[in-house]
Amino acid sequence: PSVAADAEICAMLADALEAAGIARGDYVIRVNNRKVLNGVLEVAGLLDPAAPEKLAAARGIVLRAIDKLDRLGVEGVRALLGAGRKDESGDFTKGAGLSPSQADKIISFVNAFSEVQRQLAEEATNARKEGHPERARSLDQARYCVSPEFVIDPDWIFPPEVYQIWERRILSYLRDITGTSVVGFEGVAELEELSGLLQAQGYLGDRVRIDPSLVRGLGYYTGPVYEAELTFEITGDDGKPRQFGSVAGGGRYDDLVKRFTGQSVPATGVSIGVDRLLAALRARSGSARPARGPVIVTVMDRDRMGDYMAMAQELRAKGIRAEVYLGNPKNFGNQLKYADRRGSPVAIIQGGDEAARGVVQLKDLVLGAAMAEGASLEEWKSQPAQTEVLRDELVQGVRAILSRHDG
Repeated sequence: PSVAADAEICAMLADALEAAGIARGDYVIRVNNRKVLNGVLEVAGLLDPAAPEKLAAARGIVLRAIDKLDRLGVEGVRALLGAGRKDESGDFTKGAGLSPSQADKIISFVNAFSEVQRQLAEEATNARKEGHPERARSLDQARYCVSPEFVIDPDWIFPPEVYQIWERRILSYLRDITGTSVVGFEGVAELEELSGLLQAQGYLGDRVRIDPSLVRGLGYYTGPVYEAELTFEITGDDGKPRQFGSVAGGGRYDDLVKRFTGQSVPATGVSIGVDRLLAALRARSGSARPARGPVIVTVMDRDRMGDYMAMAQELRAKGIRAEVYLGNPKNFGNQLKYADRRGSPVAIIQGGDEAARGVVQLKDLVLGAAMAEGASLEEWKSQPAQTEVLRDELVQGVRAILSRHDG
C-alpha cells in the first residue's frame, strides 16, 4: 500500500527505457495522482465521497476532455467541459454540461503547469527589481526546467535544487486548488512523498516529473498514475516534425482485485508498449542495421510437424532464435520468401529422403542474398550456400553458419 512501491515502478521504468537504448534526456516519466483530480472534482461539485456512483457519466466526460489537452489545448478542453465542441470537420462532441464556475475549477487543475510558470516568472521579475539576481536566476531556471523548448540559455544545467523549487511550487498549487477535500489532500500528500522518494534516488527532475495534466483514462486507477513520454522529434506521415509521444503507462489500482475476489489487495504496475518502443528505437537510430531474424524451419511434410517443432525447440534451448513456418507448405518458394521477410539467416530443410538418412539441409540465406547481388564464383565455392549435416549436429551446423556473419 505504500507509495514507495510506486516510486520503485517509476525508477524501474526509467532504468528499463535507458537499458533499451533511450538516452536520458530523450524521455520523461510524468507522474500524477488520481486522488488529486478526485479532490478537484469534489470541489467542483462532481464527486460526492459518500455516493461516488452519482455523476459518474459527467466525470467520465471530464476525464476524457482533460486527456485531450495536448491535442485540443485549454480552450478545446473548456468547450468539452461545457456544452460541447465542434471540430474542423463539423462533427459535434457533446460536453459534460458544467457551469462556468465548475469548468473554471477544472481548468485551474489543467492549467497548473502554465500558472506555476507564470507565478515563477513574476517572482523572478520582482527579485531582479529588488537586486537579487541569483534568486531571479534560480526562479527562471525552475520555470524552464520542465519546459526545455522555452529555455533561453542553452548553457543552463539544471541542478537538483532547481527541480525541487518546481516540485514544491506545483505541490503547493495543487494543495490550494483541492481546498478542503480530504481525498485531494491525501493525493497531494502522496505526490509529495513520491517526489521525495524519487529525489532521494536521483530520479526526480530530468527523468521523473509531477505533471497535473496527466490523467490516464482508465477508471480503476486509485492513486499515483504515470506515463513515459519520448521527447525527441520524428518526422510524421505528413512530413512535419512531431514528438514521438507515450510508450508506457500505468498506475495504482488497489480496488481492482477486490472487484473480482472481494479481497482488498494493494497493487501498482506499469506496461510498456513494446511495438511503440521498437518503432521509437528504429526512428532514433535511423539507418541502423536491422536485428537478425530467427532461423526458419521449413515444412516439407505436414504430417511430420512434430519433428520440425522439435528442431525449433532444440535451437531455442541453445539460445538460437527459431520458428517453424506455419503457412501453407505446398509452395516451398513462399517459405523462403517468408524467411527473407523475417530477416532469417538460415533455413532448415528436411524432406522424407533427408529424414530417412538422418540429415538436414541448412541453407545460408545471408550468403544466398550476397550471391544474388553478385558474389564471385570463388566465394560461392569456398562457402556453399547450402550444406548437409547430420540431424544430431543441427545446432553445431546452424552455429557455424551464424558465426560466418557475426559482427
